[in-house]
Amino acid sequence: MWVFGYGSLIWKVDFPYEKKLVGYINGYLRRFYQHSVDHRGVPEKPGRVVTLIASNNPNSTVWGVAYKIKEEDIEHVTKYLDFREKNGYSKKTLTFHPKDEMHEPFELTLYVATEDNESFAGPAPIEDIAKQIVNCKGPSGPNKEYLYNLAMAMRELVSDAKDDHLFTLENEVRKMDPDIKIN
Repeated sequence: MWVFGYGSLIWKVDFPYEKKLVGYINGYLRRFYQHSVDHRGVPEKPGRVVTLIASNNPNSTVWGVAYKIKEEDIEHVTKYLDFREKNGYSKKTLTFHPKDEMHEPFELTLYVATEDNESFAGPAPIEDIAKQIVNCKGPSGPNKEYLYNLAMAMRELVSDAKDDHLFTLENEVRKMDPDIKIN
């Protein structure tokens, strides 16, 4: 079993795996369109985390990390991920394209928050999403930490990856973040 991480699973892997590969999926866009009331926000003040949105361009790519789960860990990891991603996410199977071309593309599982789930926040002006992120925190920490960790991880994994939504949002949050001093 392989699992694809495109959000916090890129930088916060707290389950056993035997191998990981950097790569991408096609036909989707990573967007901060999902409310988080259990990790990066609370019900009275939801944060925002990423989900995948189908793209009009079948060649759109979302970079992330695929994790191979050992046979003996599949049941435990699946239960853990089903719980971790309970706030509106469902499983989907897609083709993963490893960055290292020595590996052939293969099918894997990922969790996607669909537009019909109760925590789907949907699109909003980037400044509004940034304002929400900079002002929210939940049991897993500040919402801005999630965004900063994801942007940093993407730069480290794929320095030339295009993700305008992620990096534009990061810049907006940094401008609003009272903990960042700009000279």
